[in-house]
Amino acid sequence: MSQILKFAIIQMNIKVGDVAHNTNTLQTKLMEAVSGEVKPDVVIFPEMWNTGYALTEIDQLADENGQQTIELLSRFAKQHQINIVAGSVAQKKEGGVYNTIFAFDREGQLINDYSKLHLFRLMDEEKYLQAGDKLGLLEIDGVQAGMLICYDIRFPELARSLALQGARVLFVPAQWPKPRLQHWRTLLTARAIENQMYVVACNRMGVSGESEFFGHSMVIDPWGEIIVEAGEEETILYGEIDLALVEKVRSTIPIFEDRRPSFYETVIK
Repeated sequence: MSQILKFAIIQMNIKVGDVAHNTNTLQTKLMEAVSGEVKPDVVIFPEMWNTGYALTEIDQLADENGQQTIELLSRFAKQHQINIVAGSVAQKKEGGVYNTIFAFDREGQLINDYSKLHLFRLMDEEKYLQAGDKLGLLEIDGVQAGMLICYDIRFPELARSLALQGARVLFVPAQWPKPRLQHWRTLLTARAIENQMYVVACNRMGVSGESEFFGHSMVIDPWGEIIVEAGEEETILYGEIDLALVEKVRSTIPIFEDRRPSFYETVIK
């Protein structure tokens, strides 16, 4: 039996340090995403969309306990009866600032949050942000799903942990810069193939300081085939997935049944 989920992926530019501008841009894009001929079941947006990588100012700019983000997107999700995987935002809470995804159901309920586990040293994240301490699992319209953020996709054991706990879709908001497009495509495709799951990835576009971001948001199926892929422009990418394919692929090549964890779980520790 098929189970179709339709997506709108908001590939947007982000103005570093300008929360008001970024919030206005996102609201405009959200209205556009839900106003087309085919209404999406799920909307997703990029990593750190509220502040960008304004890390030296992040303590002042971050959303206190995610309050502004939660109020805005909870209301929008309920009003338009959609699920939202709200990219990620800089969230300030006790202990520091975290790079956090908030996810909302069609009633506007906050169903889970996930803070980036692996901090990216090449952008000095570890100097300004705190790492998360839990897996990003959630359920959307009865479908088990997982959440990673950008650099997390370089850690295959994290995606595998989500798959072993039932995830059939993996959401990945990112700010993945040039020139590593081949890494982006290859790593996302590998996570889809090795876990026999869909991957729905949203990358930003535009220029931020010395960094340039190439977009190429995409949806990849459990065979590793790219279903839809954006270019480098600001856009909303639409696509749909049929969850029945996950079961078909997993029954065709039963990798989860053939695992022998006693031989390699001690190694990866």
